[in-house]
Amino acid sequence: MQIYLPIAEVSVNAFLLLGIGGIVGILSGMFGVGGGFLMTPLLFFIGIPPAVAVATGANQIVASSVSGLMAHLKRKTVDLKMGTVLLLGGLGGVAVGVLVFNFLKSLGQVDLFVTLCYVVFLGIIGGLMFVESLQAIRRARNPAHTPAPRRHNRNWVHALPFKMRFRASGLYISVIPPVLVGFFVGMLSAVMGVGGGFIMVPAMIYLLGMPTKVVIGTSLFQIIFVAGFSTLLHAQTNYTVDLPLALLLLIGGVVGAQYGTRIGVKLRAEQLRILLAILVLLVCFKLALDLLLTPAELFSIMPLGGR
Repeated sequence: MQIYLPIAEVSVNAFLLLGIGGIVGILSGMFGVGGGFLMTPLLFFIGIPPAVAVATGANQIVASSVSGLMAHLKRKTVDLKMGTVLLLGGLGGVAVGVLVFNFLKSLGQVDLFVTLCYVVFLGIIGGLMFVESLQAIRRARNPAHTPAPRRHNRNWVHALPFKMRFRASGLYISVIPPVLVGFFVGMLSAVMGVGGGFIMVPAMIYLLGMPTKVVIGTSLFQIIFVAGFSTLLHAQTNYTVDLPLALLLLIGGVVGAQYGTRIGVKLRAEQLRILLAILVLLVCFKLALDLLLTPAELFSIMPLGGR
């Protein structure tokens, strides 16, 4: 069943969109990720313009993050004070990211820039995840050789000024690093259409020294508002949010997440991580291949800068 997407200006099979949403939902349930860094490239592959894919993909991130945040609030594993500081930086990052996005769009280079960002980030993240997963599998097979976990030591973050106490995280650190982390993630959300959790979570653990039990919930709290603000700015300035596309992806994602959760409990953590790493690297390879190969159509007629 073909459905016309008025903003994307393409006709796409509705069941294909439901399937993409379902696949990303399954991955979200299995791996505990928002799926934005996989959703947007998949939309590229079926012919959705990158500008529309970036702006519309954030809607599903907001919905899945709200669901996850409610569960963490019940368990009291959210540091609202830290989340607010991250959010302040994130909102500024979104504003700057949308300005960059609009500038590149006026030059006609936004599609290339977004695709290059995905190739770089997915390549780095997928490679790091793959190596870490292999090490985790080796440790699981040889528990006698597993080194004792190291405690978090003081580093340069603790020497910065403007310190604030975050009781839920048990930290007394400067607000500068959280604001900068939030700012960077906000820019990623605006330019790439992702929640940024795959960058924020490691930064919160290894840079800020937050306890793992409060990291996920706090990240989700920030992502909800950052992704929502990014969608709002794109809708007002670029008019690139396609509501029928967002609705179909959301329905598929909600259903897929239920099945993904059931599948995830049957696999071990290190097996899940290496499967996700392989999937990320495959998507990265496909995007890089599309950039390098000669396109089927060498020329296209497009208005420059929306004129």
